[in-house]
Amino acid sequence: MKKAHTLHLVARKVVVPSVPFDFDSTFHKPDHFTSGDNYWEPGIRWQTCLWRGKTLGVKFENKGTRRKPKMAISLYAESKVGTTFADSLVSEMRYRYNLDLDLRGFYKIFKDDKILGPVIKRWKGMRPGHPSSLYEYLIIGIVLQNATVRRSIQMFKALLEHYGTPLKFDGKELRCFWKPGALGAVSEQILRDLKMGYRAKSIKKTDEYFGKKLVDEERIRGEGREAQMEQLLELYGVGPATVWYLLFDVFHHWDFFNHVSPWEQKIYSKLFFNKNPEHPVSVKKLLKYFERFGAYKQLAVHYIWEDLWWKRTHEHIPWLEKEIRV
Repeated sequence: MKKAHTLHLVARKVVVPSVPFDFDSTFHKPDHFTSGDNYWEPGIRWQTCLWRGKTLGVKFENKGTRRKPKMAISLYAESKVGTTFADSLVSEMRYRYNLDLDLRGFYKIFKDDKILGPVIKRWKGMRPGHPSSLYEYLIIGIVLQNATVRRSIQMFKALLEHYGTPLKFDGKELRCFWKPGALGAVSEQILRDLKMGYRAKSIKKTDEYFGKKLVDEERIRGEGREAQMEQLLELYGVGPATVWYLLFDVFHHWDFFNHVSPWEQKIYSKLFFNKNPEHPVSVKKLLKYFERFGAYKQLAVHYIWEDLWWKRTHEHIPWLEKEIRV
């Protein structure tokens, strides 16, 4: 068992997101199943972060309201960091969590929509967002492939426990992702022994590629969607389905929607057509339906999807539990 590294508060920054802003629905996604690298309670999120080679603890605190948003970002590390480093981390968090996203056009178009309108009213100010780097996102995506939620959680926990770094900060003990390339000495067989199955090869390939610094995530962010797709498809194990998720979660494209997984197909069929998940409507029909949301179709579906998962935190939804199988 690895000994936890004790971190200390080294910086605290006040951030003002764009208006409106809803803290909890931005920083906590009930459909993102935690595996020991973050913790949320109303108004506060703690998470680990590997940034520029340093393992960090980050605490987000809500200090405002939807109409007058303000939040604090506290940074924890083993040793002091400079202002430039702290500012770069805050800037990265602003990007990953879309803190500067202008939602006014989206709300104006769909505030009276029969399906989307009530959801917008409940979650006005919610941002899509993801806490991970491209490398981390790909590793998580690999353990999600063709597995139940329970199985995916087990695999990710096993990876974090063996290769992650345990951190103690602000009364929490959480694990931080390992550095790209850190699995170089780990054989494919060892990963298979950790119950990764066929995914062991993809994990090794991804780790090797990023460990050699063959991918520049920040540079890719500044390119157009087609160029991003072309480069992402060159990565081992990344196909059209994975690219679809990457373009939304990591690169913030709201209008690109060309894939629905079998699991999502079942849930979408119930949500949008009230069809039995065991007899879902076709993917073609779903994608055609989503066209009604135009340039915001990914964002619109995100709102409706998250609304369902937040509802699950307050009430039992039998048909959904059957599909989750945690």
